Amino acid sequence: MNEENIRPWGRYDVLDKGDKYQVKRIAVESLQRLSYQSHKQRSEYWVVVSGTAEITLDEKVDDYNVGDTIIIPTGVKHRVKNPGTDKLVFIEVQLGDYLGEDDIERFDDDYGRTG
Repeated sequence: MNEENIRPWGRYDVLDKGDKYQVKRIAVESLQRLSYQSHKQRSEYWVVVSGTAEITLDEKVDDYNVGDTIIIPTGVKHRVKNPGTDKLVFIEVQLGDYLGEDDIERFDDDYGRTG
């Protein structure tokens, strides 16, 4: 299984999915970032595997490096940015009753996808 999804900030590939879980490989291009967002029906677990991540969790910003793990509980606002020149890659494990892309509430987006 390898569902490829191109986005303005990079791409993600669905590596595996089953009942109440989904695993993605997410690649973020240099100086790009995802929406500041939250989810009502899922939590996420991220592991940085390449590059450096600048991650915002409910307004608190921290840097993460290869091997670092980030837990994002359901309802927490979050965003990831690639502050470096190398591609940022992380593995995302989603857990929840519903894992659809329409369970994203965007609060800020560099590509006009809020609202």
